[in-house]
Amino acid sequence: MEQTFKATEIKVGFHPDGYRIDKTASPMNLYTKWQVSGDGRWQSPEPVDFDALPEDGWFKTKGFDWNQKLYGRSNNGHV
Repeated sequence: MEQTFKATEIKVGFHPDGYRIDKTASPMNLYTKWQVSGDGRWQSPEPVDFDALPEDGWFKTKGFDWNQKLYGRSNNGHV
Protein backbone atom coordinates (compact mmCIF):
# COMPACT_ATOMS: atom_id res chain seq x y z
CA MET A 1 0.00 0.00 0.00
CA GLU A 2 1.28 3.46 -0.89
CA GLN A 3 2.10 5.91 1.87
CA THR A 4 -0.43 8.68 2.36
CA PHE A 5 0.10 12.17 3.75
CA LYS A 6 -1.74 15.02 5.44
CA ALA A 7 -2.95 17.88 3.23
CA THR A 8 -0.48 20.21 4.98
CA GLU A 9 2.42 18.02 3.73
CA ILE A 10 1.46 18.20 0.05
CA LYS A 11 3.04 20.51 -2.54
CA VAL A 12 1.57 18.61 -5.50
CA GLY A 13 -0.81 15.72 -4.92
CA PHE A 14 -4.30 14.29 -4.98
CA HIS A 15 -6.89 12.67 -2.77
CA PRO A 16 -8.93 9.68 -4.03
CA ASP A 17 -12.18 11.57 -3.31
CA GLY A 18 -11.41 13.89 -6.25
CA TYR A 19 -9.35 16.66 -4.65
CA ARG A 20 -6.06 18.07 -5.87
CA ILE A 21 -3.40 20.33 -4.45
CA ASP A 22 -0.96 21.96 -6.86
CA LYS A 23 1.03 24.76 -5.28
CA THR A 24 2.94 25.20 -8.58
CA ALA A 25 -0.25 26.01 -10.55
CA SER A 26 -2.21 29.18 -11.14
CA PRO A 27 -4.33 30.42 -8.20
CA MET A 28 -7.49 28.91 -9.75
CA ASN A 29 -5.86 25.45 -9.78
CA LEU A 30 -4.18 25.62 -6.37
CA TYR A 31 -6.87 23.61 -4.53
CA THR A 32 -9.54 21.91 -6.67
CA LYS A 33 -12.42 19.44 -6.37
CA TRP A 34 -13.08 17.22 -9.40
CA GLN A 35 -15.88 14.88 -10.39
CA VAL A 36 -14.40 11.39 -10.84
CA SER A 37 -16.37 9.29 -13.33
CA GLY A 38 -17.00 5.57 -12.97
CA ASP A 39 -14.20 4.87 -15.45
CA GLY A 40 -11.72 7.01 -13.48
CA ARG A 41 -11.77 10.23 -15.54
CA TRP A 42 -11.25 13.44 -13.59
CA GLN A 43 -13.52 16.19 -14.94
CA SER A 44 -15.33 19.44 -14.11
CA PRO A 45 -12.80 20.95 -11.68
CA GLU A 46 -13.90 23.64 -9.25
CA PRO A 47 -11.63 25.72 -7.02
CA VAL A 48 -12.08 25.15 -3.27
CA ASP A 49 -10.64 26.64 -0.09
CA PHE A 50 -7.92 24.76 1.77
CA ASP A 51 -10.37 24.22 4.64
CA ALA A 52 -12.63 22.18 2.32
CA LEU A 53 -9.89 19.61 1.63
CA PRO A 54 -9.77 16.25 3.43
CA GLU A 55 -7.14 16.38 6.17
CA ASP A 56 -5.61 12.91 5.61
CA GLY A 57 -5.24 10.32 2.86
CA TRP A 58 -3.27 12.35 0.27
CA PHE A 59 -0.84 11.00 -2.32
CA LYS A 60 2.14 12.99 -3.55
CA THR A 61 2.75 13.23 -7.30
CA LYS A 62 5.27 14.90 -9.60
CA GLY A 63 2.68 17.10 -11.27
CA PHE A 64 -0.43 17.40 -13.38
CA ASP A 65 -0.84 18.18 -17.06
CA TRP A 66 -3.67 20.71 -16.90
CA ASN A 67 -3.99 20.74 -20.72
CA GLN A 68 -4.92 17.05 -21.10
CA LYS A 69 -7.89 14.98 -20.01
CA LEU A 70 -7.02 13.16 -16.82
CA TYR A 71 -7.65 9.46 -16.35
CA GLY A 72 -6.49 8.61 -12.83
CA ARG A 73 -3.05 7.70 -11.60
CA SER A 74 -0.42 6.46 -13.99
CA ASN A 75 2.79 4.61 -13.28
CA ASN A 76 5.01 7.63 -13.92
CA GLY A 77 3.63 9.69 -11.04
CA HIS A 78 1.46 11.99 -13.12
CA VAL A 79 -2.29 12.08 -12.94
